[in-house]
Amino acid sequence: MSFSAATPSEPSQSYQSVFSPGLFRGQVALVTGAGSGMGRCIAHELASLGASVVMVGRTLEKLQKVEQEIKQILGQTGDLSSNPALQALNPATQLPAPAARTLCLSCDIRDEAAVAATVAKIVSEFGRIDLLVNNAGGQFPAPLHRINAKGFDAVVRNNLHGGFFMAREVYNQAMRAQASKPGPLGGKPHAGAIVNIIMDMWGSVPGMGHSGAARAGMLSLTETMALEWAPVRCNAVAPGFIATSGMDKYPPIMTPLIRNIHKDVPLQRLGTESEISAAVCFLLSPAAAFISGSCLRVDGAAPQARRHWPYVGDMDDLHGSAPGAGTTQAFNGFHLSETPKVLSSGSFLTNNALTRRFTKWAHRMWIRKS
Repeated sequence: MSFSAATPSEPSQSYQSVFSPGLFRGQVALVTGAGSGMGRCIAHELASLGASVVMVGRTLEKLQKVEQEIKQILGQTGDLSSNPALQALNPATQLPAPAARTLCLSCDIRDEAAVAATVAKIVSEFGRIDLLVNNAGGQFPAPLHRINAKGFDAVVRNNLHGGFFMAREVYNQAMRAQASKPGPLGGKPHAGAIVNIIMDMWGSVPGMGHSGAARAGMLSLTETMALEWAPVRCNAVAPGFIATSGMDKYPPIMTPLIRNIHKDVPLQRLGTESEISAAVCFLLSPAAAFISGSCLRVDGAAPQARRHWPYVGDMDDLHGSAPGAGTTQAFNGFHLSETPKVLSSGSFLTNNALTRRFTKWAHRMWIRKS
């Protein structure tokens, strides 16, 4: 089975963004959950576009690994300022942008006091925060009747409380005051922009109802933020089924579902981390200056799939595509992207027909178990 969505079409030694080099020069970006998956990809693209990037997560070692990747790619051991793409002058002032830097901070976003202290440290270090990407989150698979109060609370605190704490502190400690001050390069006031990463929760989220509830709450918060915090722009990005390392965290019983989920997507493939990052960068960019309170879905029209429409799940045959390759060319500008292990075709679990049938049966039993 071919999963081209997770494989770069042309290997490169640097991030191949569709946006202009230096787009975010002079700006400070905070990315939560930056140690892996989509957060790692977003941090790479923002750094490649000139932003100073603060990477926040629970495991400092993972963040530091991403930081070293960024510095190695941009040819740096310290700040990122000598990269040619980041040295363009500000058209308004003809002055170079401040040196771009990276910073890694360990923080459990579920801890309100820890979030406040983390944001305070960033403001003390950089003087401002221009861009926030609320990406951190996580969940475990379980049908609703098997989720206890502790499990439900853990997921909601991770995907709703944590995102709220981080956004509130960034607004109160940085963006609120920035609305009346000159921008980072001396231009008009730039209060800032926030992008909250949620999920495809339209209709229902069977097997992860706790996460769906939290993400729906985050969308409502985003809409309220856009009103109460204007001129800070607040938007959401809702990824669909994305080929990311997070897929490898689910138990083996989920493997058949993960490997066949592309069949429920009208575009007949999984999305890439780069396609999420591109959506985020667009919403953070000046091109989205009049977009706030919106949600940008990146899901291949998966919520529109209907059982009665005969072509969903059969598009590969209709268009002559390889299974999983999709009917549109995947965009993958992330040179360090990797295919999740669960999508590889080299394991006994995924290649043995008897094992696949057993796993499918066990999955049904897991759902029905009282």
